Amino acid sequence: MEERTAAVSPFLDAGTFVRFAETAEAIGATTKRLEKAAILGRYFAGLGDDDLLRAARYFAGYAFSLRDQRTTNVGGAALVAAILAVSGADEARLRERLVALGDAGDVAHEAFAASPTQAQLAPVLTLGDMAGFLETLAATSGTKRKVELVTDLLRRAAPLEAKYVVKLLQGDLRIGLKEGAVEDGIARLAGTDVGRIQWVNMLTGDIGETALLARHGRLDTARMRLFHPIKFMLATAAEDLSDVARQMPPEFAVEDKYDGIRAQAHVARATPGDDILHGVSVEGRHVALFSRTLDEITESFPDLVGPLAAALTPERRAASDEGFILDGEVVPVQGERILPFQELQKRLGRKTLTEAVLSSVPVAFVAYDVLYADGRVLINAPFAERRAVLEGLSGMGAPLRVTPSERFSDVAKLDEAFDAARVRGNEGLMVKDPGSPYKPGRRGRDWLKIKRALATLDVVVTAAQVGEGRRSRFLSDYTFAVRASETNPTLLNVGKAYSGLTDVEITRLSEWFRSHALQSFAHGKVITVEPKIVLEVTFDRVQPSTRHKSGYALRFPRILRIREDKPVEEIDTLETVRRLAEAGGGAAEAET
Repeated sequence: MEERTAAVSPFLDAGTFVRFAETAEAIGATTKRLEKAAILGRYFAGLGDDDLLRAARYFAGYAFSLRDQRTTNVGGAALVAAILAVSGADEARLRERLVALGDAGDVAHEAFAASPTQAQLAPVLTLGDMAGFLETLAATSGTKRKVELVTDLLRRAAPLEAKYVVKLLQGDLRIGLKEGAVEDGIARLAGTDVGRIQWVNMLTGDIGETALLARHGRLDTARMRLFHPIKFMLATAAEDLSDVARQMPPEFAVEDKYDGIRAQAHVARATPGDDILHGVSVEGRHVALFSRTLDEITESFPDLVGPLAAALTPERRAASDEGFILDGEVVPVQGERILPFQELQKRLGRKTLTEAVLSSVPVAFVAYDVLYADGRVLINAPFAERRAVLEGLSGMGAPLRVTPSERFSDVAKLDEAFDAARVRGNEGLMVKDPGSPYKPGRRGRDWLKIKRALATLDVVVTAAQVGEGRRSRFLSDYTFAVRASETNPTLLNVGKAYSGLTDVEITRLSEWFRSHALQSFAHGKVITVEPKIVLEVTFDRVQPSTRHKSGYALRFPRILRIREDKPVEEIDTLETVRRLAEAGGGAAEAET
């Protein structure tokens, strides 16, 4: 079957926003990664420096650079309000289309194409206009004023422009383009190896700046810039111990798998004039914490800032004064004992952290990898070398810890190690290849996780319903979905749960869902919502179902926790659900 590729108008100025939109359409029309990169490379070649910087960020899904934590903070309800105000579309019909298409950008395109006013507009927006608009929007507070700004911009937008204005505000163009393909496009622009582009993008934390360095032959000038999040290396679940035997070398490292919040700690000396956008300074040192979703979480853990700053002390090796980046986990503790994740939930989502809360739920940062130290970027160093550097860092006293790591050569001994980890209050085991590099943003088999105590799934909420009894004022019953596959983001519902969360958590989620509703039914008792809230659920078993498009349903699901540390892109897939169903998949089977 011949692949159809959308055309890009050659006569349009490359800096116009509609040219960006046409390029996005062309990319979305092909499933071939190399073709996507080629289209991007040709488009990038026609842009001036300022527009190249902007376009590279936009195609990677960022309004700003990764090291710039500003957000536009415009929810789905606000976007729908602006689309309705400009297009004059029937609200009930528009919301029906929103559920059918699942993307507010596609809905905007339809509504504007059907609008006598907007359909006749000639494209006038530029990438520079878009950049100025995003800056203003990020600096504006209040939903009402944000809606007004979006409405004003959309009044100037032709249908195709409106489609990608809205998509960009959603943070996902949904054209099958990952950041890696943007790096490919930059490599083609510069005629260099994509590996060099990936390395510089990781160092700078700005794919736009990386594009400029590539264009001007200055990639070698890039240096590690701390205080922007580096994408986390991810582990693959081992199906059984034979999986470890197949994937690992004769000798491998074994560590506890913690049930906390994955976090990255950046620490360096603070000097006047530093261009640092994240973190806080204390006693001449600067500290920042980032979550797995690449959001800054320093303010959520003020009790870790001082200890992390103190870890960079004059007593340490002089070369280490340049700072370090640690990968690890924030866990709730009681003395040396690690507590269940539910204890940590007591201090998550709070607008203010009082001294009483901090003292009642103390936390520790458990480090299990180091990405930068002694002035060296350690990403490409083997795990064994990184581990030696980590163990050599002094100043890592409570509440900072380095996870114990043991070498194993006998897979059969992992059963005993797993049981010991569970006794220590941890989730299971991590098994690591000592020769493996750190692979930012990639899930591979150099790290395997063994987590057999409970069958669970990470899912995303797609709809919320008013509860019964004392919860009748809240949206407390949640329908949830998994991804169709690792490469297909289509969401397929697999169940509904209403138990497991505290009243405080339900109140917070209820408020969020009401402000991020897509469509309501049954006089507002049931709403479809923006799929952004990730939950971890457990269940009795997976069974076939004709009720859901997935073909499966979870029996007696229960919510274990809100996964604020996990992006929707990392939830489980239909293949995982299918495997559990074929294995009789449930908690009882997993524990045997």
